[in-house]
Amino acid sequence: TPAQIVPTQPSAVALVNGEAIPSNSFATHVAQYQAAQRETGTLLATEDVEQTVLDDLINRLLLAQGARANGFVLDEATIDQRLSTLIEQAGGQAAFDGWLTEQGFTAESFRLELGLEIEAGWMRAEITEAVPQTAEQVLARQILLNDSFQAERLLGQLQDGTPFEQVARNNDPQGLGNLGWFPRGYLLQPEVEEAAFALQPGEYSQVVQTRLGFHLIEVLDRDPNRPLSPQARLSLQLQALADWLEAQRAQSTIENLLP
Repeated sequence: TPAQIVPTQPSAVALVNGEAIPSNSFATHVAQYQAAQRETGTLLATEDVEQTVLDDLINRLLLAQGARANGFVLDEATIDQRLSTLIEQAGGQAAFDGWLTEQGFTAESFRLELGLEIEAGWMRAEITEAVPQTAEQVLARQILLNDSFQAERLLGQLQDGTPFEQVARNNDPQGLGNLGWFPRGYLLQPEVEEAAFALQPGEYSQVVQTRLGFHLIEVLDRDPNRPLSPQARLSLQLQALADWLEAQRAQSTIENLLP
């Protein structure tokens, strides 16, 4: 009986819900990442490049799988159209082939990469575009101090009737501690945000401690349905994407096969 020939499967660095991330794709992305970091001078000796790249590839595959689960069907015509656009942008087939070689791709491997990018991009857009254009927001300002004693002293001034604006002017004469309008999930200090949303216009907080120092916060206005600024909506979109990926990771089977 003739021996059966079994096609050789490329080795994998990870399995995501049973779907492999091929070793050759991983090696190409590691090389690209290192080259980009060297070019910008941001590659750190202590940075775990392999894990960073693997996490990015796992996230991309989770997004691609999410697109399929939500009904997105990638056909060959879509890939062909995207390829044609890329070849034209590169300046023709010869220039594009040269770029593929420089980046460590073959025509076949790049087609597979492009397919995953299209699927992941579709899912990413679904997640980010679901973030609404408006949200409940507050208009607030703060007094930020370095030590708790001074913060408590200024709180005493407020409690004795000194206007918040006067106290803010004495400590931040340029900006008066202005935080502007912001929705939930936007500020880098969630403690400040939580305190602000607990206040009504004209009210001020107790001393709030964060890693930056000690804050006194006053709310000037509230709006239950205010249009988001481009920066605020982008921040909420990035958070929505991070939350989606975190939830997918929690419910997925991910096997790290790196040695």
